[in-house]
Amino acid sequence: MMAKREVNKKKNKKENPMRKVRIKKVTLNIGVGQGGEPLEMATALLEKITGMKPVKTKAKVRNPTWKLRKGLQIGAKVTLRGKKAEEILKKSFKAVDDKISSKAFDKFGNFSFGVKEYIDFPGIKYDPNIGIMGFDVCVTLDRPGYRINKRKRMKSKIGKSHLLNKDEAIDFVRSMGVEVL
Repeated sequence: MMAKREVNKKKNKKENPMRKVRIKKVTLNIGVGQGGEPLEMATALLEKITGMKPVKTKAKVRNPTWKLRKGLQIGAKVTLRGKKAEEILKKSFKAVDDKISSKAFDKFGNFSFGVKEYIDFPGIKYDPNIGIMGFDVCVTLDRPGYRINKRKRMKSKIGKSHLLNKDEAIDFVRSMGVEVL
């Protein structure tokens, strides 16, 4: 009798709409380490891929060895949400032959991977003005109900049983047709 209840609990957890894993955001990032022409090429590439205007990222610390000073613009990023995020993520998976490593996932279910050359990205052709450049794809996953720890009024913590873990994120990615090595 006890085993039957446990099976029913597991079955109900999978059917619960609050347990559904979804893509919160996809961030495309290029770090060039310097300003000037390479940074402009990186922003042009991100704009070409996503159709959105990228934001320039700044150095947070000073490092004289790399000739970096705090506040210097050293990269560009674009954050995508909704349908556009899903579309770009599917194309990014195609660029890496629908394979990512299990080491790409963190303990909270988020994952990142790199595209070595933008010409691997479907629908993008080589541009001699940009040259050869790669970019990082960072994906943040969540569930319905995660808003309770971000909202202004009646803020609360997310329960441990509701938090997303690495295994659930891997299952979600596999359901998209991607092989996790």
